[in-house]
Amino acid sequence: MSSIFCCSSPSPYRPAYLSHEAKFDPFIIWAKGSESSPSADSASFFQDPNNLPPYAVQFVRQVNFGAIEAKRYFIPHCKAGGSQIEFVEITEQDLITGNFQKLNSYKNFKCTTHNKFFEVNLYQKNPVNQHHWRLNIARPASEIDL
Repeated sequence: MSSIFCCSSPSPYRPAYLSHEAKFDPFIIWAKGSESSPSADSASFFQDPNNLPPYAVQFVRQVNFGAIEAKRYFIPHCKAGGSQIEFVEITEQDLITGNFQKLNSYKNFKCTTHNKFFEVNLYQKNPVNQHHWRLNIARPASEIDL
C-alpha cells in the first residue's frame, strides 16, 4: 500500500467552492489520513450496469511543474455499518467499462514541503454540467429546457 498524498498537510491551490463539493470532501478527508485499498475486486463494482458507483475520483500526483508520478482512480464504498465512506482503488479500464466521463469539476492541492502538486477530478456516468450546456448527439439542443 502506498499513501495517497505525500503527507497530511497539502494545502488547497486556488480553492473554490464547487457544486460537487459534497463528493470532494469525503475523498479529501479520507486521502489525507489513509492508505489506499487494494483494487483486486474493483471490476465487480462495474459488472452490473444498473448498480454502478455514483461517481469516481481521479487523483493525479506530480512533481510541481514536473513529471506525473501517479494517476489513480477511486470509487466511494460504504463500510458494513454504512456510516463511514471509504474509497476503493479501481483501474482506468473499470471507468471505461462503466462508461464514466470526466466532469468539468476539479480541485488542486500543493505541498511546498515535498514540492508536489495534486489534481483531483470527478468522473460520473452520463454527467450533466449545468454550467456548460453543450449541443451533442446524446443531448440535442431541442431537448434542453431553459
